[in-house]
Amino acid sequence: MSAETMAVNLGPQHPSTHGVLRVMLELDGEIVVNAKPDIGFLHRGIEKLAEYRTYHQIIILTDRLDYLAAMSNNLAYVLTVEKLLEIEIPKRAQYIRIILAELQRIASHLFWLGTHAHDLGAMTPLFYTLRERETIMDIFDAVAGSRLTPGFMRIGGLAAEVDREILHRIDTFARYLPDRIDEYESLLTDNPIWKSRTQGVGILTIDECIELGVSGPLLRASGHGRDIRKTEPYSSYKDFDFNIPTGTRGDVYDRFLVRLAEMRESARIVQQAVQNLPDGPHIIRKAPGVLPDRDALDTDIYAMIRHFHLITEGVKPPIGEVYHCIESPRGELGFYLVSDGSSNPCRLRVRPPSFVNLQSLVKMVKGKILSDAIAAISTIDIVLAEVDR
Repeated sequence: MSAETMAVNLGPQHPSTHGVLRVMLELDGEIVVNAKPDIGFLHRGIEKLAEYRTYHQIIILTDRLDYLAAMSNNLAYVLTVEKLLEIEIPKRAQYIRIILAELQRIASHLFWLGTHAHDLGAMTPLFYTLRERETIMDIFDAVAGSRLTPGFMRIGGLAAEVDREILHRIDTFARYLPDRIDEYESLLTDNPIWKSRTQGVGILTIDECIELGVSGPLLRASGHGRDIRKTEPYSSYKDFDFNIPTGTRGDVYDRFLVRLAEMRESARIVQQAVQNLPDGPHIIRKAPGVLPDRDALDTDIYAMIRHFHLITEGVKPPIGEVYHCIESPRGELGFYLVSDGSSNPCRLRVRPPSFVNLQSLVKMVKGKILSDAIAAISTIDIVLAEVDR
């Protein structure tokens, strides 16, 4: 740092860093000369904890990674374990997983939009977006008995069946959501102040995104249409008709438009899944590692023995290693599992999109003014619990 520049700490106690993120900025007046993100304030060692937990017990740890997209974390993890065990789950369970994952995507984008607008000085959108997010949280509460950390996914399917009344509530929400998104657009999309704060700010090219490993809405806003739901379909996503929104400029404004469009597409997917939901079981009971029906424990001694065995010792997958990824609200979320044949993973490694995407901050803020750095941090949509793990 030269004598003509000044060092400023942005965070970790700063609302616009979206968690305990410290960014060391080198400023020449108002111009950002350099930026260095400093992480680790929230590190909890979840990857190490997983080595001392059974495969079932790890499910609740995944809720605590990206706590704004817990259903997505559950889905990515159980799909990885099922890949290791070579389990194919029932079609109905796959569709319900998609419904919950897309509702989670909408809830995450809603929270991002409200807080992003608030960071840039627009308070009203936060009240609008939290209104719709609250409806989704109520649905999760009805489905799983928990709002923020549901832990509803299971190896082999789901923890319970989803009844018709809840499916009706989900369908109703998916139908009226596009009208609510129109309201958000009426506040922001053509607002001249909003445009001046977001257009031409935090630009990332496709080549820069690829070089940094950036994924999710940041990558698509730069013009690249990669979405794992399309490129590497999982959990029956190939059965659904939906578009992948992309941008052209790769700036903060394009990321805003992409996420709005993604919410509309997620609502379409949810409607299709509810309308075409297949009959059948919500879990495959006889597969390895799958807990028996709880009601059977009172009458079936073999179910009791199996349950006791899985709870006390856990499932023991074959020796090997697997990686599986999904398209989370923030990008490519992957789990890498190494099995040594015991009931605990030999190694668990998370590929968190927030951590990887955070690298793009330096590219986005160099040469910009300090207020643009706030917009750039917000547009990445990081969750620090996922960054630090």
